Amino acid sequence: MTGTSFSDACDFLYPRVKSGREYSLDPTKELLNFLGNPEKEFPTIHIGGTNGKGSVGAMVSSALTRSGFKTGWYSSPHLVDVRERFRIGSVPISEDAFLAWFDRLKPAIEEIDATFFEATTALALAHFAASGVDIAVVEVGLGGRLDSTNVLSPILSAVTNIGLDHMEYLGDTKNEIAKEKAGIAKPDTPFVIGEIDRDVAGVLADIAVEVGAFPTILDPDGVFEGPLALRGKFQKRNAFVAKSILEALPKKFRPDAPSIADGLSKAWLPGRWDRRGNTIFDVAHNPEGMEVVAEALIAEPPKRPIHVLLGVLSDKDLKGILRRLAPVVDKIWITIPPTAPLERRLNLEMLANNDIADASVMPDFEEAFSGASAGAGTLLITGSFHTVGDAMARLPGFQPLG
Repeated sequence: MTGTSFSDACDFLYPRVKSGREYSLDPTKELLNFLGNPEKEFPTIHIGGTNGKGSVGAMVSSALTRSGFKTGWYSSPHLVDVRERFRIGSVPISEDAFLAWFDRLKPAIEEIDATFFEATTALALAHFAASGVDIAVVEVGLGGRLDSTNVLSPILSAVTNIGLDHMEYLGDTKNEIAKEKAGIAKPDTPFVIGEIDRDVAGVLADIAVEVGAFPTILDPDGVFEGPLALRGKFQKRNAFVAKSILEALPKKFRPDAPSIADGLSKAWLPGRWDRRGNTIFDVAHNPEGMEVVAEALIAEPPKRPIHVLLGVLSDKDLKGILRRLAPVVDKIWITIPPTAPLERRLNLEMLANNDIADASVMPDFEEAFSGASAGAGTLLITGSFHTVGDAMARLPGFQPLG
């Protein structure tokens, strides 16, 4: 161990963004090669999609853990603490283990000029290998084909759904985005498709067949009927996708029905229709996700007035988000979360003359938080993980790693 502190390591990693460099798997491959290719030491399940992949990953990991497997789980982004991304079972990586891997990787990170996500992907896979996991659930960061996690040779890949998100990187239509996300399909491997649009699901399946994968298009009306810890009607669909993934695994790793039901019922993630007193947290950061939130507000009407603290990054479809949200709430405060990267912050000056009724543009997060809280029957905090995480971090006693 060196004298590096946990905060020093985070300060080194967080600013490492793509900075115009083309997306490529090469930096992640180089980091893994530097570590002795730990990704080859255990089987993986690779999960992509626009929305729901975090919840689906949590459910799959929970069921595998309850079946007796030592299960790694790599997810992104985090809400408050970077260690949320690296778990074995429900236990996050310790600060000491994180720092040990960071110190080992730092020279290679600097030499390769690796990004934060490339570095954390290598760190996660090294941690899982060193910990002797039986299997790991790995969530795609962005897209699929050129995402850092696509260095894997999984035993199963899955795409939860396709939405119009990250269009500047992935394409302007759902079919174009589907082609990128289908890039995680691998030869001779099951590929589970949760997308409910038949045409888009067909695009995903066609690409999977081209690479020699075995696609399965799930019933668009399929839902899970058992109890769930993750709230919201939409989680029944996510649970159905998770159950289908588990049932499609090779027999060696396939949990029995009671373990699946138990695992799905116990799985939990903060920030997903997460109700705490009169506050609801939800990381809906694109129009499709916000449509689900709007449907939940209609299906489970909370106390009025409903005030919203909303913050999204600059690459998101804010107008599309507001179109879904504004009709079902009473007032919206649009703000900038403090942890949002400077280069991805929304230009709120452009919104000064927005045409959304009862929406206030308030860049100062604390001021917006106070304004939205005042007089709210229900406070909905939503948008980016930064927004939800920055708000959650202000809750007394909040434990993101609990």
